[in-house]
Amino acid sequence: MEKINWSRIILGGLLAGLIMNVGEFVLNVVLFAKELEEATRKLNLPPPGGDFIAKAVVLVFITGIVAVLVYAAIRPRFGAGPKTAVIAGVIVWLLAYVYQGLLSAAMGMFPLSLTLIGLAWGLVEVTLATLAGAWLYKESGPESAASHAYQERSA
Repeated sequence: MEKINWSRIILGGLLAGLIMNVGEFVLNVVLFAKELEEATRKLNLPPPGGDFIAKAVVLVFITGIVAVLVYAAIRPRFGAGPKTAVIAGVIVWLLAYVYQGLLSAAMGMFPLSLTLIGLAWGLVEVTLATLAGAWLYKESGPESAASHAYQERSA
């Protein structure tokens, strides 16, 4: 069994995080800014400022790194390639998005409709980001057939 290539996890994770950050910007600033502003106003919260945005961006990059780490961790069992990347993305989505999203909706923090849109968006966003990050991932050590399998399967 080859060792996890941590530098490729970081590289792939940063790409995944970039994709997710762009997706979050489009969802929260371009498409649903008015709805999110209304929801935070109902909670008597100020609009998110620069400090919150900086923390959110960093956390999304960490989520991208974790997504590629999950891909690398499950790769020996499921094989290298897009199918395994999708599985890793869905795992991260379930743990990071569904849990938090449904709890927030259950507490009445956000309308259920907005939560469901965010969950659907997040599923696509995290899956695509994990696919991209996994595409950059290669095991450490000598080049092996497994490290080329992703490119062969996605071609």
